[in-house]
Amino acid sequence: MLEHILRRMAFGASQADLAFWAGADASLVIDRLLNYESQPTDIDTRIGDAACVGITTTSGRPFSPNTSINDARQRWLFRMVHSPRPLEEKMALFWHNHFATAYSKVAGAIGQERATRAMDNHPASLAGSPPGQIQLFRQFATGNFRDLLMAVSKDAAMIYWLDMQLNTRTRPQENFGREIMELFSLGVGHFTEQDVYAAARVFTGFNWQVVGDRADVNNSYYTFAYRPNDHDANAKEFTFAIYPDGGKVIPARPGAAGEQDAADLITALARHPATAHRLATRLYKFFVTETSEPETAVISAMANSYMSGNTNIKPMLRTLFISSVFRSSNNFFQRYAWPVEYVVRAIKETGFTGYSVNNAITPLNNMGQNLFEPPDVDGWDVGPGWMSTSSMLTRMNFSAALAQNQRFNLARDAQPYRQSPDRVLEYMLSRFQTIGFSSGATTAMMEYLRAGNGWTGTDAQLNQRIPGLTRLIVGAGEYQFN
Repeated sequence: MLEHILRRMAFGASQADLAFWAGADASLVIDRLLNYESQPTDIDTRIGDAACVGITTTSGRPFSPNTSINDARQRWLFRMVHSPRPLEEKMALFWHNHFATAYSKVAGAIGQERATRAMDNHPASLAGSPPGQIQLFRQFATGNFRDLLMAVSKDAAMIYWLDMQLNTRTRPQENFGREIMELFSLGVGHFTEQDVYAAARVFTGFNWQVVGDRADVNNSYYTFAYRPNDHDANAKEFTFAIYPDGGKVIPARPGAAGEQDAADLITALARHPATAHRLATRLYKFFVTETSEPETAVISAMANSYMSGNTNIKPMLRTLFISSVFRSSNNFFQRYAWPVEYVVRAIKETGFTGYSVNNAITPLNNMGQNLFEPPDVDGWDVGPGWMSTSSMLTRMNFSAALAQNQRFNLARDAQPYRQSPDRVLEYMLSRFQTIGFSSGATTAMMEYLRAGNGWTGTDAQLNQRIPGLTRLIVGAGEYQFN
């Protein structure tokens, strides 16, 4: 059960994690992971610590995750491995797919340094700068969804990603107005084209601006700018209720007060029952299972928690995590591991002494998930969509490279079990838990351990066979489920 909870609410468990939680009741583990606010937020200060997974920079330049997208990717992987608030990172990943925004389009407009700031800037890195989009997702990870929607509507990366800077009263641009209803809240079937046009007019005047010396890409940044002269001041009528009294018309307002239009619409979208149901379903599939249909009663309970909790996400998650479906062994290993989930779990379970997360960047891309680069506004094709012949080959190659890198540590950890191949295999299958191997697969593993002159348990044999067995397990199809 402990390993299941840590796979779902975190990114798996290192040996140190398992030791830390040993003996703890499942309810206590869930509560502490969910209510992580008391845990420290200074995990970035441990980057470079020899006891942690490493990072790599090129040409001896300083590590700069606020202005270099590759460094930002490494920082996020580092945080996934080591953060004392793993659910915060897990939810940031969830929101990254929900509000899918690609770095490359933004970088094409404003360059890599400012685009990286737009995606994952830490405000402390530059005076006055706003949080990047992923930092925003951490801030609102389990918080108020209405507030998150509002923050996203004013997020610099989102503004350019969905062309909001082109949205003016004389020429409404519908991209964001459509997606905030179709993808971010209500879902298909709960709005009309009339609503799309009205929503586009609501967000007229939402734009961005550069702050600082435009020529100094390392010390300037983009942020939200509202332009009242571009706002459509006329009334906007929707087919669904905007106000608690059932009113469907956002009244005419002067441009100077036009941001209230967005506040009214976003509040209505966040409080709509369709939004509650859609978020509940997506969270259920992300944390419980995507191989069977969600339990209707659990979805209803989650939606009710959201609505009665004033659109806060944490009550939904609490309802989910205390449910019997979350803890049911029938749902163990019933999610296809996203590439980043697979990679981080493999690093945590295999070990990371002397390993750099930079080594995982290219394999992740080849597995189909380049952080900060979802393929389109729909996000990644999750579930079985992650699995293909080429992506599985990449996963197997990654497991081989990681096991080889950690071969001495792996062999050292297996020494207490060296007296027989049966004990070694039992230990390894408990260390790297999977959906379960067939008897034929475990027989093949045993034959691998005994190959040649049979099992002797020498240091040389451990140094060779234990990394090889790790590769076989971590690269197997049975390990690709969370």
